[in-house]
Amino acid sequence: MISLSSPVKTAAHDWPAGLKLAALCVATVGLFYIESPLILAGVVTAILIAYALPGRAFLRAGLAALKLLWPFIVIVAIWQAVIGELVQGAVIVMRMVSAVALANLVSMTTRLSDMISVVRWLTTPLRRFGLSTAALEIAIALVIRMVPVLTNKGGRLTESWRARATRRPSWRLVLPFTLLALDDADHVGDALRARGGLTSERET
Repeated sequence: MISLSSPVKTAAHDWPAGLKLAALCVATVGLFYIESPLILAGVVTAILIAYALPGRAFLRAGLAALKLLWPFIVIVAIWQAVIGELVQGAVIVMRMVSAVALANLVSMTTRLSDMISVVRWLTTPLRRFGLSTAALEIAIALVIRMVPVLTNKGGRLTESWRARATRRPSWRLVLPFTLLALDDADHVGDALRARGGLTSERET
C-alpha cells in the first residue's frame, strides 16, 4: 500500500491538516455558488498554478491523479451537448475538476496520519458515549491507500489483456480484477488480525 502524500515538499506540507480540510470544505461549497464560467476558469487556472509552483514532478503527479475524471467529463459534455446547454456543461465540468483538484492537492500535501488525527478529534464525542471509532479510522486509511493501488492494478491488467488479445478489454476483466481485490483484502485482513484486529489501544 502507498500514501497519497507527495514526496515533493511544499509550504502547504507544514500547514495544520485540520485547517486544510476545513478550507477544502469551504472552498468546495463555495464552488457551487459560482455561476460564471469566467470566474470558474480563473479558479481552475489558479489551481493549476498551485500545482505547478512546487515543480514539474509535483505537477505531473497531480495531473496524473486527475486523469481519472475524463470519463465523467466526457459523459457530462455529451449530455449537455444533447440538451443544448454547453455553457452549463462547462460550468459543471469546471466545478467538478476544481473540487477534485483541490481535494487531491490537500491529499498530496497532508500526511495520512495527520488526516486520521483530524478524524479522531472530530469523533471524540462518539467515544464519550462508549462508541469505538477505530474501525472508522482504519477504514478511511484503507480507502485512501488502497484506491490508487487497485487503480494501478486495474491498469496493468488492461495492459496485459491488450498485449495478448486483439479485442478491446471488456467485462471479461471484471472477474480477474475482483479476484485481485479480494486477494488484497485477504492480505489486509490477515495483517489487521495479526495486530489485534480493529481493537485499538488508543480507545482506552
